Amino acid sequence: MRFEAGRLIMHRNVRRGRIGWVRPARVVADDDRGLLLWVARDTPVAHELAADGRGMRAMPFSEWITSGYVLAPGRWQGPPILMFLPPGAAHSVWWWFDDDGRFASWYVNLEEPGVRWDDGPVAGVDVVDQDLDIVVRPDRSWNWKDEDEFVERLAFPEHYWVADEAAVRAEGERVIKQIEAGDFPFDGAWTDFAPDPAWTPPPTLPPGWNRPPAR
Repeated sequence: MRFEAGRLIMHRNVRRGRIGWVRPARVVADDDRGLLLWVARDTPVAHELAADGRGMRAMPFSEWITSGYVLAPGRWQGPPILMFLPPGAAHSVWWWFDDDGRFASWYVNLEEPGVRWDDGPVAGVDVVDQDLDIVVRPDRSWNWKDEDEFVERLAFPEHYWVADEAAVRAEGERVIKQIEAGDFPFDGAWTDFAPDPAWTPPPTLPPGWNRPPAR
């Protein structure tokens, strides 16, 4: 399954069969190298919150797993993101841009390989975010991110969506070798990317955005 360039699809994170968050994204390209997506600022999104309105990071994981959940609508207020999902890879690479469209940094999101779905009017790709990440600066210096959250959640295997700590870390180490060597996609590819001016955010999440997870 491949998506046509310019199509709006749902990029969703799944947590044990629940949707953790959804971000509509434009398909920049979809070819043998992988799926390239664009998320614009002010895009309508939804994020899972506890019943009292707090997000997962606002409480200990031991409290989060005993809470009720709702998917709350909002708008993406972070910087614009270009996201690349290599085929079959257990990670994606994100390009962060500032408000003037200048490349700011890379971000390696460790995740299970995406599963695509296409219902006709709405389509998407579902991933399982594995929480441990790598921040990569333009000079290709890097550091791990969210390792404390990753370790905290691993202590609750009956509730956590990451089953193999070693596999996640091994994937990160493999990508670090690419970073340090300046291999694609850390070779300057797409750092000058500019989205199509016609790719304005939709007014709302489209019907079908919350269909059952594909994984």
